[in-house]
Amino acid sequence: MQTSDFYYDLPHELIAQTPTKDRAASRLLIYDRKTKTITDGMFPDILEHLEPGDVLVRNTTRVIPARLFAKREDTGGNMEFLLLERVEGDRWKALARPARRAKPTHRYVVNDELWISVEGETDAEGGRLIDLHYDGIFEEVLDRAGQVPLPPYITEQLDDKERYQTVYAHERGSAAAPTAGLHFTTELLDAVRQKGVAIADVLLHVGLGTFRPVSAERIEDHKMHTEYYEVSEQAAEQINRARESGGRIIAVGTTSARTLESVADESGIVHAGSGWTGIFITPGYRFRAVDSLITNFHLPESTLLMLVSALATREDMLRVYEHAVRERYRFFSFGDAMMIL
Repeated sequence: MQTSDFYYDLPHELIAQTPTKDRAASRLLIYDRKTKTITDGMFPDILEHLEPGDVLVRNTTRVIPARLFAKREDTGGNMEFLLLERVEGDRWKALARPARRAKPTHRYVVNDELWISVEGETDAEGGRLIDLHYDGIFEEVLDRAGQVPLPPYITEQLDDKERYQTVYAHERGSAAAPTAGLHFTTELLDAVRQKGVAIADVLLHVGLGTFRPVSAERIEDHKMHTEYYEVSEQAAEQINRARESGGRIIAVGTTSARTLESVADESGIVHAGSGWTGIFITPGYRFRAVDSLITNFHLPESTLLMLVSALATREDMLRVYEHAVRERYRFFSFGDAMMIL
């Protein structure tokens, strides 16, 4: 299958630059795979499509201020480092821009508290192995030195940094937010529980793959980068109990879906554990754990569009996206939501 098979035309003005004033004020498109029908609504309407006994699976990762702007100590030349994955201690995998200037022989100063040394390359596309040098508590130093790494298609300033975090984010480590969860408020989650729907928490730290387009012509030739995940015994028990009782497993976002599919066996049983996953879900994949998905609208030719096309079909999903464009839905991280039933 070709990467170009997942292209669609998107007017630039439909790329949401800012979040809605209220988290739950986004629109919601419901796509029913059985009837192939599309229904337009608002995000709180999601309650109408949840049933007692279902379990909502959400990703509790928290975005760190991973974007560091630095100057080369001897020349003052500008550099940018995007922290992607902690290797060990203060050594990180990062994206360097411009990569050609990121040399092991130089020091890159972020501020009075933090400087960076380059220790090697991780790939030919700007990936670098770096060491962070500082005094004090790392989290506090990073909070003062770094910026939240908004996606490159968002060009407007974000007034409230918490709007790029879910209300349930608490495990620091992501370079990007699990954006499907941005629509949920505490009140809406309370209403979900009151309806008899369980909520299970998993963890996947969103990393390098989010920032890398699919450059291969054939999707089979694309290599996913790995991301760290954790599924607790409690979460696995909740999910398996719901399935045994006839409830549906509803993933909040593609990160939750990828986590579940990484730990589910052939019979759909979810196993507790932690590790690294590079799972790449494309059309033809048989979902083991996920019955339904809440997600945003994704970039053309992206791995995320391929994933949702695997849950439905490529043809049906492109038809849904055509409808969303026609109805002027807002796209990408701060955009509207879709639920695939």
